[in-house]
Amino acid sequence: MGTMRFVILGAGAVGGTIGGRLADTGHEVVLLARGAHAQAIRERGLRLATPERVIEVRVPVVERPGELPLRDDDVLVLTTKTQQTAAVLDALPRRDLPIVCAQNGVANERIALRRFADVYAMVVMLPAAHMEPGEVDAQGLPYSGLLDVGRYFHGVDEVAVSVAAALSSSGFVSEPVERIMRWKYAKLLRNLGNALQALCGLDLDAESKKQVIDLDARARDEAVACYRAEGIDWASDEEWNARRGMQVQWAPVEGRERTGGSTWQSLARGAATLEGDYLNGEIVLLGRKHGLATPVNLLLQQEAAAVARAGGPPGSVTPADLLARLGTVGASS
Repeated sequence: MGTMRFVILGAGAVGGTIGGRLADTGHEVVLLARGAHAQAIRERGLRLATPERVIEVRVPVVERPGELPLRDDDVLVLTTKTQQTAAVLDALPRRDLPIVCAQNGVANERIALRRFADVYAMVVMLPAAHMEPGEVDAQGLPYSGLLDVGRYFHGVDEVAVSVAAALSSSGFVSEPVERIMRWKYAKLLRNLGNALQALCGLDLDAESKKQVIDLDARARDEAVACYRAEGIDWASDEEWNARRGMQVQWAPVEGRERTGGSTWQSLARGAATLEGDYLNGEIVLLGRKHGLATPVNLLLQQEAAAVARAGGPPGSVTPADLLARLGTVGASS
């Protein structure tokens, strides 16, 4: 594939890091962003702070998907949360371009495949934070992220090879992978605790940490049982650890303390909806399909959604509260 322009659909923590890094190394980039974030990028550029330096890039920014001036050489990179995926895709002026789902969960690719013929899945291991308009902290070191990519449901082609090469030249680790969904299902296991972190917060005493570890392990056990019932293949912990190695480790940026993950950040920014329906909710769906109880994932899905609707901050619920409520959700799972 020749030259390509990257259209980043959602310039938050992940999208801002990918777009900023690509632009910094000379790739052509367009950002889709909203509100104050878009205005700040338009006025001052995107400020991408890394552990090593601050990258300031000036690239075109568009606020509405329907107004994107899409071209034949564009590759769309979708980095919104899953609950926003369908609306963004439905508003795009073209559906004949390759689209890369650089998102957590395993539902985005199916949503995209109803609308686009050329869909690619990307596994995102990328520690980053977006809390202020126009600013993103890329916290990965020595690389900003590990972003393997492949066709959905499986396969490698020229687009996957070209995207991986562009990312590899821009501060990321990226390879084209034949069976990419094995890795996305493995990543989903690691994202089941996102809601737990958002609900319980980061400042926990020793007993609360033990309870969180227990709840996370139980959520994962439920997921593994559902994977086996569905016949899903996923990358093992050994494969995962060997692939990641020490290539993407969290490091402080400009002396700032570590924030929570994507769901924690959504709550902290006052988001009214979270991605839990497509993380824990994916396991709940599989459990219902196969008659398997998934009480921990159901509880996390429900509680996180309730806190978001109420406008609550991260840390609104204690692990002890969650354990006490587990008995009330089992029957409805």
